[in-house]
Formats: sequence, structure tokens, C-alpha cells
Amino acid sequence: QVQLVESGGGLVQPGGSLRLSCSASGIIFRAVPMAWYRQAPGQQRDLVARISPGGSSSYADSVKGRFTISRDNAKNTGYLQMNSLNPEDTAIYYCQIIANARYYWGQGTQVTVSS
Repeated sequence: QVQLVESGGGLVQPGGSLRLSCSASGIIFRAVPMAWYRQAPGQQRDLVARISPGGSSSYADSVKGRFTISRDNAKNTGYLQMNSLNPEDTAIYYCQIIANARYYWGQGTQVTVSS
């Protein structure tokens, strides 16, 4: 049974930082690509960052230079380090993998950036 569980969201002030975690089970985590998406109220769900099994990464233009995606395959966990947060980053953040010929999503974790 594939399961993804996000954690680490919360309320931060503009300019602050958060690290999100995505704990995976039921898959050979080291063998699959992982991505982070986010969805703000009234908006579509947009790609934030993605990372290959080998560790190569790419980012949406809106977060380049501020966010870093990483993974610890020994812990079956992926991460999204978010720095210099601004109110436009407020959204529910979702972890995604592609495995067994389908998408898998976590339940999401809320990130709110506000003073």
C-alpha cells in the first residue's frame, strides 16, 4: 500500500523559513521521482519542484533561489526547504510520486505566510 504523509507546514512571517517533509511507504522510494506541488485558494495545483531518483532537481520560476528539494532515500523521506517566504507562497503543499503506473499524493500540509 503506497502512502505519502506530509508534515512541517505552519504559520510563518514573511521572510521566514520552513522545511516540509514527505514520508513514503509501500514503494521502493529510491527508485522513483518525487515532486512538490502547491494549491492556493481558488487556484489550480501547480508544480513547485521535482527531484529524480539520482538527485537532479528542477524548480518553478516563482521559487528558484528560495526553495530546495532533496531526498534521503535511507529514510524514505523527501524534503522541501523553503526560505525567504512571502505571502504568495501561502498554499497547501502536496508531495507526489509516480509509481506502479500512476500518481500518488499525500494529504497535504498547510503553509501560511503572514505578518
